Amino acid sequence: MSKLKETLCQLPAITSLARALRPRAMTTRDCLGGRVEALARRYPERSAVIFEGRELSWSELNAEANQVAHGLKRLGLTRGDCAALIMENRVEFLTSLIAVNKLGGIAALINTNLTGRALTHCLQITDARWCLFGEERLEAVAEISNETALPDVMAWLYVRDSGTQQCPDWATDLGASAHEATSNPPETAENTIAEHALYIFTSGTTGLPKAAVMSNKRFILSSLMSSLGGLRCDVNDRIYLCLPLYHGTALFLGAGAAFNTGASIFLRRKFSASQFLEEVREHETTCFIYIGEICRYLLATPEHRDDYQNPLTTVMGNGLRPDIWHAFKERFGITRVSEFYGSSEGNVGFINLLNKDCTVGTGSLPHTLVQYDIDADEVVRDARGRCVKAAPGQAGLLLGKITAVTAFEGYTNAEATEKKILRDVYKPGDAWFNTGDLLKTVDVGFAFGLPHYQFVDRIGDTFRWKGENVSTNEVGEVINAHPQVHFCNVYGVEIPGTDGRAGMAALLLTDDARELDIADFSAHICAQLPTYARPQFLRILPDMDTTGTFKMLKGDLRKQGFDPAVVSDPLLVMKPGSDHYEALTEDFAAEILAGRGGY
Repeated sequence: MSKLKETLCQLPAITSLARALRPRAMTTRDCLGGRVEALARRYPERSAVIFEGRELSWSELNAEANQVAHGLKRLGLTRGDCAALIMENRVEFLTSLIAVNKLGGIAALINTNLTGRALTHCLQITDARWCLFGEERLEAVAEISNETALPDVMAWLYVRDSGTQQCPDWATDLGASAHEATSNPPETAENTIAEHALYIFTSGTTGLPKAAVMSNKRFILSSLMSSLGGLRCDVNDRIYLCLPLYHGTALFLGAGAAFNTGASIFLRRKFSASQFLEEVREHETTCFIYIGEICRYLLATPEHRDDYQNPLTTVMGNGLRPDIWHAFKERFGITRVSEFYGSSEGNVGFINLLNKDCTVGTGSLPHTLVQYDIDADEVVRDARGRCVKAAPGQAGLLLGKITAVTAFEGYTNAEATEKKILRDVYKPGDAWFNTGDLLKTVDVGFAFGLPHYQFVDRIGDTFRWKGENVSTNEVGEVINAHPQVHFCNVYGVEIPGTDGRAGMAALLLTDDARELDIADFSAHICAQLPTYARPQFLRILPDMDTTGTFKMLKGDLRKQGFDPAVVSDPLLVMKPGSDHYEALTEDFAAEILAGRGGY
């Protein structure tokens, strides 16, 4: 009965959320920059952001963003221009993002782990004319600044951080170029919800990152879902934000919720498990944006009897797995977990509005779960060529129906956009967005008849590790570039006690390579791939089937994993914190399989 009572108590919030998300509830002219201006007028002296000992009010945050906007305008940035942002979490990331949006520009939010070819690729596919980079990313940007493949970049704009490195002569110091004027630029009032606001990068099955298009409308709707349905925050709340702002989870659900309500942000450059609870208490944060991996890290810290005594009541994010859900809530005194499901580019999403345990919640957008053959890596179709619905409780591929209301805005690349669309699903001519995720329905008790879902796994050529999507094709291209590798097969394997799947690569060496040069191969991998994308395990194969049974072989490799008791081929491991591969011993493999490998 208590669960029923709790569910009924959610009705007022659900009603208000439904009203806010109605198309008519949004004005034609709106944007995230405009929402910051509104907060500066309504709550000028209230705290907006706290970062490394510095605190800005909403009027101060808006004024600093305006200074950057006037500086960018003077340098020539105009409506529709793309400006790439390459910065770690800090106040300047927020002011730069707001400034670009105020002017009607498109901010391409680039993963700060990227270097070399992948970084160049991100600037290329977004037609970035401006690149705002932080001092902390100077080395990576300097490496590509002279690339002939980037003729469209008009200016490299340096954003000071610690001040230990000077602005290079090939860049412009944005701080020195920022205009003294703090007035709101007139362009902001002309921005519309239909205009492109952001490019969010997502790893897909086609290799290098793709740029998903995000309009002002989708940003606002996503942030409203967070502020009204998930966090249910207002100006009296403070949001603990330590996920990278180039990710939609942190930006839409955390910063976006603050932009809607005036809630304050406690911003951290990077996550620290040891500092988390101390900072929650010191800064009186009431809300927290998470990914499942962070929750595991927090549970692994030394436990104290009073861990639950803190101001934190509500958390929102994704990837909190059922095996740690209850333990996390109980230890830290969490009363509301707003787990959600969605993607930056997707047209379908779920949210745990009713505060049910171990579910990503429910949603009203048109969707379906269809049967998927894991070994064949393909959708199951009947004799007529139509997809087959997954049975209740059966894991199925989630599809979001593409309609005039639930449009798929796609990527900057038309071919990549088309590859994410599944057609003729139930009838000729219908079109659905392929999420690439397996979900299943779960019984959560009384829920007004609304189906609730649980995330199961990724499919195909993408897996998730350390909170990041890893493209097997992208990793494979890097591995195949090594002179000793004839061919490779990249896949994700499960490690007990962790979220997602760790990368593993099966290698077929060239005929003239008697054995792998481990030192050279390790240096190659570390130079080309960010930490989360580096395969944790290698398997050296005597031969590899690349014919029609290739997908079946990949399924077998995934099932066999890295257990020396199952695999007779040579196995290598890159241990946590290491930058080189070494032989995987039976003892260390046993430690990993027992959940004690340090992952």
